[in-house]
Amino acid sequence: MNIKSIIGSLLLSVLALPAVAQSNEVLLETTEGNIRIMLYDDTPLHRDNFLKLVDEQFYDSLLFHRVIKNFMIQAGDPKSKHAESGEILGGGDLGYTLPAEIKTPTHYHARGTLAMAREGDARNPQRRSSACQFYIVWGKTYSTKELEAIQEKVLENTKGQTRFSSEMYWTYKKRGGSPHLDGQYTVFGEVTEGLDVVEKIQKVFTDDYNRPVDDVRIIRATRIKR
Repeated sequence: MNIKSIIGSLLLSVLALPAVAQSNEVLLETTEGNIRIMLYDDTPLHRDNFLKLVDEQFYDSLLFHRVIKNFMIQAGDPKSKHAESGEILGGGDLGYTLPAEIKTPTHYHARGTLAMAREGDARNPQRRSSACQFYIVWGKTYSTKELEAIQEKVLENTKGQTRFSSEMYWTYKKRGGSPHLDGQYTVFGEVTEGLDVVEKIQKVFTDDYNRPVDDVRIIRATRIKR
């Protein structure tokens, strides 16, 4: 077989491979409306853990217990299911953590992305993720000058490992997000429908501990069947 035939056979083999697609989606039905989320396949530990909890109905009836305008909305504290009004939340967990799967600049904190919360670097230098508490980014838009300043801080926090790409600069200037978190938290999905619901939730009135005064609850979380 000559070289052209070999190359031709290799090309046919590549073309015959199935296209790689993000294959898992979850629907969050909340008291403020529905949010549809696509999970990334290149963060498999976070994807599979999240799907496991969804299938176990873990997230059903949990609150968005931490909401900060122009930043993010956070849920997943198991203690929030039966929490009294005004109770301080955020410390609940499942007794285990997940290894970091930080994929910057492939995945970063653009508006509408899904990421896992975690303890701070002082107690958690490996930046392992919470097993259950997640947040959806809202953020804001930034100027080039603001992003350059944030970039310097992010480089410091990640020991020079996280540098913003041109795509990231464009996204943060035009779409918005929370760039100061990049390289430090695992982003593992994104909202595909219901970004207006995220916007509505991040605008609700909150107490001094960032908990919504009127509860915002996940009624049900389900895996979307294809």
